[in-house]
Amino acid sequence: MERVDCVGALVYDEQHRLLVVRRAHDPGRGLWSIPGGRVESGEDDPTAVAREVAEETGLTVKVGELVGEVERPGPRGQLYVIRDYGATAVGGTLTAGDDATDARFVTRSEFAALPTTTLLVSTLEQWNALPG
Repeated sequence: MERVDCVGALVYDEQHRLLVVRRAHDPGRGLWSIPGGRVESGEDDPTAVAREVAEETGLTVKVGELVGEVERPGPRGQLYVIRDYGATAVGGTLTAGDDATDARFVTRSEFAALPTTTLLVSTLEQWNALPG
């Protein structure tokens, strides 16, 4: 099984709302998730997190600590190994970017009502990382 290193960002605003994006491409096209994607060759995780958040949301972030890691099956026998980091927005303007059709901060009740990617809600519950 081919391992694909990926990262994600848990970004909260002052009201502890969570930054989410609606995915523009598969896997998960049309579903909501946290910003993230593949780690490119030569990148470390913090660099990949900052790049992915900027590309998908227009925001500049300061990347913090590792929150958790999950593995998800991918196409063609791939295994996505996803490391999610806490991050703080420090600049930019929130707007959906290249891999997202929408980007917004959501409360816990708004988050619960969204169609999300597989296991996102239960994973964030386990990590005590749900919004608000």
